[in-house]
Amino acid sequence: MRKLLKGLIGQAAANGSLRKFAVGNTTAPNLQPIYGLAQCTPDLAEQTCSECLDSAMGNIPAYCDRKQGCRVSNPSCIVRYEVNRFYDPTTVVPVPSSPPPLSSHLPPSTSTRGSKSNRSRSAIIIVVPIVVSVVLIVIFFCICLKVRSTKKKLETGKLIPGSDDIDEIGSAESLQFDLATIRVSTDDFSEANKLGEGGFGSVYRGRLLNGKDIAVKRLSANSGQGDLEFKNEVLLVAKLQHRNLVRLLGFCLEGSERLLVYEFVPNGSLDHIIFDPTKRAQLDRDRRYKIIVGTTRGLLYLHEDSRLRIIHRDLKASNILIDAEMNPKISDFGMARLFVPDQTQGNTSRIVGTYGYMAPEYAFHGHFSVKSDVYSFGVLVLEIVYGQKNSCFRHGDNGEDLISFAWRSWREGTASNLIDPTLKTDSRNEIMRCIHIGLLCVQENVADRPTMASVILMMNSYSLTLPVPSQPAFYLHSSIGSDMPLPSEYNSGATRSN
Repeated sequence: MRKLLKGLIGQAAANGSLRKFAVGNTTAPNLQPIYGLAQCTPDLAEQTCSECLDSAMGNIPAYCDRKQGCRVSNPSCIVRYEVNRFYDPTTVVPVPSSPPPLSSHLPPSTSTRGSKSNRSRSAIIIVVPIVVSVVLIVIFFCICLKVRSTKKKLETGKLIPGSDDIDEIGSAESLQFDLATIRVSTDDFSEANKLGEGGFGSVYRGRLLNGKDIAVKRLSANSGQGDLEFKNEVLLVAKLQHRNLVRLLGFCLEGSERLLVYEFVPNGSLDHIIFDPTKRAQLDRDRRYKIIVGTTRGLLYLHEDSRLRIIHRDLKASNILIDAEMNPKISDFGMARLFVPDQTQGNTSRIVGTYGYMAPEYAFHGHFSVKSDVYSFGVLVLEIVYGQKNSCFRHGDNGEDLISFAWRSWREGTASNLIDPTLKTDSRNEIMRCIHIGLLCVQENVADRPTMASVILMMNSYSLTLPVPSQPAFYLHSSIGSDMPLPSEYNSGATRSN
């Protein structure tokens, strides 16, 4: 489809001033026919028309994801594809059943035509814009009625916006909390009950009448995140059941309020412990290893074991909650994306997440996959071992970040410098193995990063030989030599290749 549309864009832009459009078709590998159209208003120059159409085509992944037919319009151009033919191949203009939202294109007249031909052409010039205007007005009113209906359903809590699964969740009355109950449980969202605050809004602690403690995520009206992220969390988390994922108890949609009700996790988020010089002392070697392994199992469930493959896209220390037994629970699925089982990667023009944890292919190009989460996991592992945050870490006068410091230390054979000084020195091989795995996860080459299934195997099998990691992404180069000695105090069983 993309190849077809690119060809049509070139044809449409190069056509004459009264023929700034092109139509055509192709066949997909599964023998499914695909029909396409590219069209500009006649007043556009070739370059301007081409740029306009390229811009419209660039929005297809965002607006037409997994749709068999779609039309993307800019003020002066349009691109469209369908699996059914929507134009008449015997003419040079689209058929009336799908009128373009642009000026009609008429065949050029000649000086030999009589007055009757001129009158016909004049009538067409007058009638066609009127017909197009009427159609656009009808479409506009239909959209307004649809928006009004959707808004009314949202206010009554009967609809979660924009998904094929809305009926499934919307009808699950057991998940719905009324606003009055939540207000009572949180003492009307009092400051004393506030657990934290972020770009999405605030989180409050509450207690239901049955004595059960809850955490209420209240989306801010001014948040850059909003109904889309709210919908994501409800649709995704309500279906996920795993000991290393935070459990969604319900939601509330009343008026302008968008509330998510979670199980209460008493020890808060990992960042409040691991990055605190005093609190992180309570995280000994066994507990840190337990948090790393639990996070690995939670991600493995999202990537491979849940009904749909889920890419978290915002894995970081503040989104790992720690329960009373120091088990980690992955939270905050507002940025998550759903994949069908056979899908391996996706693209987006809307980059969301946290810098410092983003994989390079996602931060620069919008490409995300399970390997994007693997990269974030690798950063998290290095933070847990060292006890400092990647984005705030500075080592030496060159402003070296944590990943660069880890890589340089590994190359120089001093990877033990990455171990938090508060940790005891016994069983150092276990921690060094975590550093090794973390560096494998942050490699620049996507294909070189392990899957979470491989990480689980590496964590559980000490007889498994680990590959030597290659240079990580965002590495700040220095004058270090090219050879890579393994740390003398650690034997990973890694093999080298020339």
